[in-house]
Amino acid sequence: MHNLRCFLSRVGLFSKPGLLPWCSRKPPGWSQLFLDSACKGTFTHVTAKKCPRRQKSHKKPSCLGPLDGSWQEKLADVVTPLWRLSYEEQLKVKFKAQKKILRRLESYLQTFHGVKVTAAAAKLEGFHCLLHPIIPSPVIDGYRNKSTFSVNRGPDGNPKTVGYYLGTWRDRNIVCIRSNHLKNIPEKHSQVAQYYEIFLRQSAMEPCLLFHEGGHWRELIVRTNSQGHTMAIVTFHPQELRQEELCVQKESIKEFFIKGPGAVCDLTSLYFQESTRTRCSHQQSPYQLLFGEPHIFEELLGLKIRISPDAFFQINTAGAEMLYRTVGKLSGVNSNTILLDICCGTGVIGLSLAQYTSQVLGIELVEQAIEDARWTAAFNGITNCEFYAGRAEKILPQLLKSKENEQLIVAVVNPARAGLHYQVVQAIRNCRAIRTLVFISCKPLGETTRNIIELCCPPNSTKKLLGEPFVLRQAVPVDLFPHTPHCELVFLFTR
Repeated sequence: MHNLRCFLSRVGLFSKPGLLPWCSRKPPGWSQLFLDSACKGTFTHVTAKKCPRRQKSHKKPSCLGPLDGSWQEKLADVVTPLWRLSYEEQLKVKFKAQKKILRRLESYLQTFHGVKVTAAAAKLEGFHCLLHPIIPSPVIDGYRNKSTFSVNRGPDGNPKTVGYYLGTWRDRNIVCIRSNHLKNIPEKHSQVAQYYEIFLRQSAMEPCLLFHEGGHWRELIVRTNSQGHTMAIVTFHPQELRQEELCVQKESIKEFFIKGPGAVCDLTSLYFQESTRTRCSHQQSPYQLLFGEPHIFEELLGLKIRISPDAFFQINTAGAEMLYRTVGKLSGVNSNTILLDICCGTGVIGLSLAQYTSQVLGIELVEQAIEDARWTAAFNGITNCEFYAGRAEKILPQLLKSKENEQLIVAVVNPARAGLHYQVVQAIRNCRAIRTLVFISCKPLGETTRNIIELCCPPNSTKKLLGEPFVLRQAVPVDLFPHTPHCELVFLFTR
């Protein structure tokens, strides 16, 4: 009997050895093999596996040679595997991959779970639901409004190199390559990274490559908007430094970007975060504003949007407009419906549709993002929105109970790659007022597959899935990530 793991293996979620995207021995054409396995993983930001516990890296890599074009090409083949193709060819490759994902998803739903699919007089290319053509990104190069740069040893062995990783922690062959030639990174981001590297190399403090080996300077995050405003966030491991010693380091990087060589970057704001973890939220370790404006702002769908350092915002602003317009069309909201925006980030989807619906309810884990959403609503004169900060699995069940006997609810979910929490799926499935669901996924396999199965399977009292099952009606691929194999896939479910 086939099970979920078997299915995910068939569609390529579990990579075979030798097809790993960071395998630099592969020729330039390796990315096609990867794409034919239906878009595994994410390469817009490259991460590497940590060493297993108790396995220490005693051997430091030696100098790997000068930084020449071959290193830049290797990095481009990992981060932007489609960069050698014309954009028209990229879209063809992506659409083929999305068709494969959808076909296998429908087959899995129907064959193994007895899920009913849309009855159609004539199937389009064998699909039961309607698959729309892929929507291209309006901007192809330098589209990222947020980039995260790591610090580690470069090909020349210098540990104060700022860029993206090649290699794995497990194999102890990590190399940090500058991002200057990546097509999806704006010049401004690469410029800030370049000057951060200059600062590190003149700093007496060592970088923090591995927590247990000490060091301080860590990654750099750069955020920009369409007006050219730039926010930089520097992460620093305090180790055993006293507060006065930390103040010296804050002042040194502040002076570098205000009066020193880094002034050419013309930063709108510079943040400093003391972090003893791989990732820390603002609540865990507050972002400290060293200078400049606390937020950057973006114009989107006729709204002025406020963005905090920690808030989620789609990394392709022009592409996000296309995505949110698509969500609006599929949702079918009107004055008789409530729009429920789960994992709402800065609230842009709900705020952009607020004029068409009676009420917007947004839920988001990151408190800063909810503060941004409330500010944006107030600034733009939107009064029919309520935003809740916290875990959706804690907030949603009670919120839906209070709305159960009111108007029909249209739900929009835009979860992270980990998918929706099981209790969120339960709450949506068991709320009779929700007749329409729009599901946005940047990784349609893995946990999203599990979510879709739970939303669409026959009622199951053991799993507390008691409500009427949803039916997959339409799917729309929207390309927000040119030069990479990925795109957003928007699903429309009704019941």
